[in-house]
Amino acid sequence: MSKQREYTDYPEKELFIPGPTEVREPVIEAMAQPMFGHRTDRMTDLYTTIVEDTREFLDTDHDVMILTASGTEFWEAAALNLVEDDMLVATSGSFSERFANVGDRLGKDVDRLEYDWGKAIKPEDVREAIESGETGYDVVGCVMNESSTGVRNPIEAIGDVVDEYPDTCFVVDAVSSLGGDYVDIDGHGIDVIFNSTQKAFAMPPGLAVCVVSDEAYERESASDSASWYGGFRRALDYYDRKGQTHSTPAIPIMLAYREQMKHMLREGHRERSRRHREMAEYTREWARDHFDVFPEEGYESRTVACIENTRGIDVAGTIEAVSEEYDMVFSNGYGSRLGEETFRIGHMGEHDVDSIRRLTDAIEDVAGL
Repeated sequence: MSKQREYTDYPEKELFIPGPTEVREPVIEAMAQPMFGHRTDRMTDLYTTIVEDTREFLDTDHDVMILTASGTEFWEAAALNLVEDDMLVATSGSFSERFANVGDRLGKDVDRLEYDWGKAIKPEDVREAIESGETGYDVVGCVMNESSTGVRNPIEAIGDVVDEYPDTCFVVDAVSSLGGDYVDIDGHGIDVIFNSTQKAFAMPPGLAVCVVSDEAYERESASDSASWYGGFRRALDYYDRKGQTHSTPAIPIMLAYREQMKHMLREGHRERSRRHREMAEYTREWARDHFDVFPEEGYESRTVACIENTRGIDVAGTIEAVSEEYDMVFSNGYGSRLGEETFRIGHMGEHDVDSIRRLTDAIEDVAGL
């Protein structure tokens, strides 16, 4: 059992991890407002503003729900809401494997389309898996941005394949990419896509955003069971009636959300995606000059670089030294499988090429590159 450790003052560190990421000062300040009731007109104004601004930013006609939760909530909700019997999950890293494990724990029949870590999911393999399945799949699940490996899966092409099977919903975990990597949600048959606010949205942790198609809503409505907290029908019907959330939300974080989403709308989703692409390209070029990149070529993430430690540097020691000497924090490889073999740089949110360059300069200095 862990012992209590008193929280004391800590020096500020600039975050280059795969989330949480840096939060602008006006967004932080927006949380420091007097509390108000979650069943008031003020709450209706706040929640309808952030929902409709999000719909505009993401350029979607689908419904949007914003819940006080981690994005992980929608792994469970999607499986409970949409899967009667069978689901197919493409696994290529830690988070996609967890997605499949959630289905297992909920008692669903989960087939896995398995890839080596670092490889990307191929649309033709998804089609073959659907065609060869003994029963039709209720859901095909996929992680867009596998932040454990730095792979960006081609969800647009995968969605086009799944769209050929009208009885199958396509569910996308975009936790670490949505908002920094443009996706035409409506144009590629994506029925459910969700993220966490502390990633590319550059907001404090605590909220999860989910976009839900009419088909997914109707699928749940026809089911005998669904998630209580993350039920699409329950959340969206309450929004239609009241313009609020069905349960008490984290109001201060929603105030922060409103401030940041206005900023994101001014920048624009495509321009924000372009800035993230520039950061990703710079980071990959730097990585190839000094190390190598871990993900399959042509499928690299726009928000998280997973860098192969070909020089055998002391990753943990380098992270600690950069933190101590430069007050910047990046991340080691994810889990025991990649550990010291890789390290990761989160180039998402409000960072730009100049800020990423300051980090890579610091790594070069500490590691003697």
